[in-house]
Parts: sequence; C-alpha cells; structure tokens
Amino acid sequence: MKRTCAIILAAGKGNRMNKGINKQYIKLKNKPILYYTLKAFLKSELIDDVIVVAAQDEIDYCRREVVEKYNMCKVSKIIEGGLQRQDSVLNGLKAVKNCDIVLIHDGARPFINEFIIKNAIKYAKLYGASACGVSPKDTIKIKCNDGFSHSTLKREELFCVQTPQSFRYDLILECHKKIKKQNINVTDDTMVVERYGHKVYLYEGSYDNIKITTPEDLVIAQNLLDKVSY
Repeated sequence: MKRTCAIILAAGKGNRMNKGINKQYIKLKNKPILYYTLKAFLKSELIDDVIVVAAQDEIDYCRREVVEKYNMCKVSKIIEGGLQRQDSVLNGLKAVKNCDIVLIHDGARPFINEFIIKNAIKYAKLYGASACGVSPKDTIKIKCNDGFSHSTLKREELFCVQTPQSFRYDLILECHKKIKKQNINVTDDTMVVERYGHKVYLYEGSYDNIKITTPEDLVIAQNLLDKVSY
C-alpha cells in the first residue's frame, strides 16, 4: 500500500535570527518551534510517515530533545541535510520508502493546519504538483538599479508561495535528481518540477502559516500560539 509522507526541513541555521542556535530549536512557550511543526503532521491521520532533515551536528539533539522527548513515534528517520536546501530535500526523498505522495515543509513554519495538509495531498494526486500560498497584501513594484520605480505589478496575478509543497513522489524525485546532475540552483521545490515542464497547482494557504525567520517573527508566533491548540 502506497503511503503519504512528509519531509520536514530543519537543517538551516537561520542566521538572520541572531540567537546563536538553529531557529528550529528556539522555544515558544517552553517548546521548540520544531515541536509545533512536527505535531501538526503527526496528529494528521492523512500522514503515514515523517522524515526530519537536520544538520549533521544536530541530529542527536533533534532526536533527544524533540522526537524522543515528546514521543513523536511517527517520525521514522532523522537524516543529515546537505550544503543547500535542494540537497537536503534530495537526501530526504532518498530516505522515503513506499511513498505515493510527499509533502515538503519548512521546519520553521509551525502554524500549518489540517486544511492545508488535506488540500496538499488532494491537489498533488490530481495534478502531480501543488503548493499553498496567499495573495500579497502590499502593492509590489519593480525597482530599477537607480532606485526609481520601473512598473507596478498586478496584485491579483501575484502569489506568495508557502510550504508544504506537495508532489507525486516519483515526479519530484526524478526532477531533483536531474537538477543535481545538471548542477542547477533553485530556491524551492516548485521550481524543480517547473524546470522540466510540469505545472504546479496553487491553492489557498493561510496568512498564519508564517516562516519564522527574524526576531520580529517570534513576536508574531507567540501571539499565534495563543489561538492554536496543541
């Protein structure tokens, strides 16, 4: 029986946070950020297996202080990340077994919800590739090198992509192997499949589904935790 798996990326150092530790392990209400991210996937009946990708020197810490401490039995593996995000994803994909649909999610996005997870799986099955996101709230302009505005983009045509990004497992694995072989750099996984002519279905995420990147994000996250039950 084919399964639905989630790969949680927790190998990034998060230098913009200026906390001296990996941002995934910064605590919100006495629990690490990664705890909340994993918990959302663990409590979903739609997810069969979870793989965490961690920095080499943090694997033991992740296992001891997150996975074992909070009895996260659905986490089957904690594997080593790579030099770049795309290397970490490929490592995670290679560690997956007997998977039909895979969701790839940032470890520093703890406010993922069941509705988004459900739709991620639904649209990956329908279209092969999907990603959640939101419409930008601000007007977006193209800026010239001299500092002046060049043009204004149509806000209704823009989409701020979030994670999870979800795929048929065989599709995303094949495409990641190709960009590795061709030494192509990408910033997210939708770019990987788009590179080889595959369309990505974009569906509604949530403005709460923030990626915690800066100290200001921690303040927002503390407030969001007050309205989320874990």
